[in-house]
Amino acid sequence: MRRQRLFLLPIACIGIVGLGITGYSLTTQTNAQTQTIAQDTQAPLREPDVVYVPTPQETVDEMLKVAKVTKNDTLYDLGSGDGRIPITAVQKYQVKKAVGIDINPERIKEAKENAKKAGVTDRVTFLNQDLFKSDFSDATVVTLYLLPELNVKLRPQLFKQLKPGTRIVSHAFDMGDWKPEKTLQTPGGSTIYYWVIPKEIPKNLGDG
Repeated sequence: MRRQRLFLLPIACIGIVGLGITGYSLTTQTNAQTQTIAQDTQAPLREPDVVYVPTPQETVDEMLKVAKVTKNDTLYDLGSGDGRIPITAVQKYQVKKAVGIDINPERIKEAKENAKKAGVTDRVTFLNQDLFKSDFSDATVVTLYLLPELNVKLRPQLFKQLKPGTRIVSHAFDMGDWKPEKTLQTPGGSTIYYWVIPKEIPKNLGDG
């Protein structure tokens, strides 16, 4: 009887050690999952300037159409939301590069998932940045859906960074006293404004 107890003792010890290793493994996994969740739900760089409202797909198509987007273009969408404009630019017009910039990491996460579903991750990039601090100087087309005061605030940055001939398209809002070259209404009732960066920037426009 004593011998049986002696044999059981090492087995019990092994069981306790095994439970300890399992507990450590579960704790490690839990910590890793917590870190991943924290990374995925990080707060915006700062409070967003606008409430997110997606641009209707019909309006997206018209914006890209008025800009005469081609496969040779590099498109930047400032305030890109769920990514539908850059994704459509690659899918429908085969642009060589499309970049979406948004200050909200949740929108960036959603846009990346949409790009993956659409199979365009090789040419579409989404950046979690403050667009007023971003570099989009290689753009040939810029799309916007902001607010009038934000468009005016952004205007000096557009003039400073973009090359003459770069096309700019805004959904719903204009740019103050910088008059658009085209203004059109979509069948769904959206207004689209279109500009081209001039060779010489009037002084009254460059200050915002």
